[in-house]
Amino acid sequence: MNLDFTKDQDMIRKSVAEFVAKECPYEHVKELEESDVGYSPELWKKMAELGWMQIYFPEEYGGLGDPFMDLMIIIEEMGKTATPSPFFSTVIQCGLTILEGGSEEQKKELLPKIANGQLIMALAQYEEEASYLPSGITMPAQLSGDHYVLNGAKMFVMDGNIADRLIVAARSEDAGITLFLVDAKDPGITCTKMPAIGMDNVCEVVFKGVEVPKEDVIGEPGRGWEILERMSQKAVVAKCAEMLGGCKVSIDMTADYAKKRVQYGKPIGGFQAIQHYMANMQLAYDTSINYLYKVAWMIDEGMDISQEASALKAQVNEAYKFITERGVQIHGGVGTTREFNIALFYRRAKSAEYVLGDTDYHYEKVAQSLGM
Repeated sequence: MNLDFTKDQDMIRKSVAEFVAKECPYEHVKELEESDVGYSPELWKKMAELGWMQIYFPEEYGGLGDPFMDLMIIIEEMGKTATPSPFFSTVIQCGLTILEGGSEEQKKELLPKIANGQLIMALAQYEEEASYLPSGITMPAQLSGDHYVLNGAKMFVMDGNIADRLIVAARSEDAGITLFLVDAKDPGITCTKMPAIGMDNVCEVVFKGVEVPKEDVIGEPGRGWEILERMSQKAVVAKCAEMLGGCKVSIDMTADYAKKRVQYGKPIGGFQAIQHYMANMQLAYDTSINYLYKVAWMIDEGMDISQEASALKAQVNEAYKFITERGVQIHGGVGTTREFNIALFYRRAKSAEYVLGDTDYHYEKVAQSLGM
């Protein structure tokens, strides 16, 4: 196992870091957080022109066919600036779902549009119960002739307010959990942005008599959960890359603050308690970042990551919360204000834990993989 980055990967990291630092400074992030759309269409267009959406998709679907490792480098750097964009919902959640379970026609139609930034998508999976289990998908999809009719509500739909198309998980009477491609602008759909601690675009999406042709089913009817599970393993790793980008910058900005903040006649970084806090933050990051790239390497090698993905997410959930909580403590009361950027990541650490499974859920999955 060789986790050394190639020259090309080092170039990718450098170019992404320079781009997000220039195009998405923290003040701009805060402005986008408070906007109705929650992202910048101009920034999204520039990201597409740089080929970020293309990088992992196969060449026959408008992509570059690069390794999963390259994609993780991009997402990690985006995580360092908390870049608001529909990248995760569109490229990762929906793009990988189509890649894993879509028909050849669906892949050829949708993936090139995702790759060039023309199509924004959102995954509508969770419901009011907020369960990560297949039993949590109860919204009915009634078969009526040559189409299905969707009625019900989905919660916590990431970027549902700006999506062109939705992938909806519903339970069909004839088969079970099935995935549907749905026009997000259908008149039977109502999308309402939900308040969230991370100030990200999570929405409630209500469906009333929304008709979906049979040809817009992703994969076979009743096989939707299998497709979601395959997508989720890679998506979990991608989310961890974003979270660890946040961990790294939280450590850096807190160390910089501790060196400058003077108390009792000297910088607070000179006190042993602060030094131990910082050391533990760095240890939590180092352990997690190395594990991330091991799992990314396993994906590129075609290995089974079912256990490792859950172990990684559980670890990163806790590391991100720990690092940002300590960062806020070192900053003091001002650490929770909009004036200091550590608060951006403190809030995101709280919300990111629940994306694709909280710590308890992934502990259970690891235990199950051990036969317990």
